[in-house]
Amino acid sequence: MIKAEVIFDNAVWKKKTRNISQLFNRILKNLPNRYILKNKKTIITVLLSNNLRIKKLNKIFRRKNKPTDVLSFPIKRKIDNKFFYLGDIIISYEFMNKPKTINLAEFKKKVAKIFIHGFLHLMGFDHKKNKDFNKMQKEEKKLYNLVKNKI
Repeated sequence: MIKAEVIFDNAVWKKKTRNISQLFNRILKNLPNRYILKNKKTIITVLLSNNLRIKKLNKIFRRKNKPTDVLSFPIKRKIDNKFFYLGDIIISYEFMNKPKTINLAEFKKKVAKIFIHGFLHLMGFDHKKNKDFNKMQKEEKKLYNLVKNKI
């Protein structure tokens, strides 16, 4: 079982969405078994933030002085015999809320897709090379198609 603990550091997220924690946990619940650690409760943290915070983190950890849509920090650490901490995903509200006239259904769709992208980074996927980019993009589409009717 994988569970997302959601933290808000920006109030606009709560104004735009209700029960966004359920969205992330429904996605995780419907992932294929290859993403589930047997006999371990797996935890990830999702920080719902903004461009200012994500820009600072991007500069510190990736040496890129600009905001981005999502950052992932794989940790992959055993907490005890029952719990495993996979890592952190940080999502920027401004990137998700483009255009500003986006409706709620499209907003949730964008958030779901970028969450899956961040999750795949936690699982070791990357897109530095074209070959890896194509592999990751294919997996993102496959996972989104598996969960889109359940979110």
